[in-house]
Amino acid sequence: MSAFLPVPEVLAHLRGRWRLQRSVRDLANGAEGEFTGTTVFSPLDDGGLLHRESGTFVWQGVPRPAERTLRFLPGAAPGTADVRFADGRPFHDLDLTTGRWHTDHPCVADLYRGEFEVYDEDRWRTTWQVGGPTKDLLLVTDYTRNRSAGDPASTARRPTAGSSGPRGPRP
Repeated sequence: MSAFLPVPEVLAHLRGRWRLQRSVRDLANGAEGEFTGTTVFSPLDDGGLLHRESGTFVWQGVPRPAERTLRFLPGAAPGTADVRFADGRPFHDLDLTTGRWHTDHPCVADLYRGEFEVYDEDRWRTTWQVGGPTKDLLLVTDYTRNRSAGDPASTARRPTAGSSGPRGPRP
């Protein structure tokens, strides 16, 4: 039995509304921050998803509103995604057919190393280690599907009976 939940169609799996909690740690100086908010994956005309993240980022005790937008487009292989920044620049590929994925994103002189893990139908995590001359960061984001009543996204996917895997921290 796999330790992670295989996802045959990443775009279908991600569609909907997710709560998220991200820890941010500067490994060079020990500073820490946290982002809490929501991510909505909504359909695009080209078959992809628009990823809109919004919430509050608290860095060294100072809260600020924060947001970002990404585009998750159908990938080269069936069931995968090509993740792009809002302006269309490439970010990374994403293949969750085994429930876990590693990818890299070079950003000027820094390198972002990403790991994606799917625990079950309603929980997944990303971990990004960022290293280079200007950054030494660790970002860990836990996503939990929002299944609140009245939310059309809450019916996007239902848990699969018997799905198992590690029970990572619940936000």
